[in-house]
Amino acid sequence: MVGAVSVMGSSLVNGKACLDATMSASGGLILQRHFVGRTRKRNLRKQRKNRGLVIVGELLGQYEDSFEDVKEQILYYFTYKAVRTVLNQLYEMNPTQYRWLYNFVASNELGYGKHFIRNLGKEQHELAERVMVTRLHLYGRWIKKCDHTEMYERISDQNLEIE
Repeated sequence: MVGAVSVMGSSLVNGKACLDATMSASGGLILQRHFVGRTRKRNLRKQRKNRGLVIVGELLGQYEDSFEDVKEQILYYFTYKAVRTVLNQLYEMNPTQYRWLYNFVASNELGYGKHFIRNLGKEQHELAERVMVTRLHLYGRWIKKCDHTEMYERISDQNLEIE
């Protein structure tokens, strides 16, 4: 599925899939997907034409920030990667659990944060533990492989390409 992100609201791709990006109370980014019909697409076009500059709020971009928002997004991402990894494992080894976890993820509206893991633990404690162990393992592998100098150079090179 293809999605698009808009911090201010929804964006449509092929008139069907939407991905909303909103800031949580703690400053993290929450991504949610849903499907809409053609009427919603027309209404969005009208709203965009009529809307002027809208200031949503400060996006925590000061140099003296603690980067807590970045840390939270990294946690969300590694939880997402762990869920994908566990789903791939279950697809091959346990189709029943695969279907259950797939449906749980599809019906989940909380993103991949703490609440996701808590709710998964309430429903299927063993799967929650498996996701948590996988998440920690993936993070450990990433820390060992991540070359911070290379990342810095990639960011610098991309900045130069844009200018």
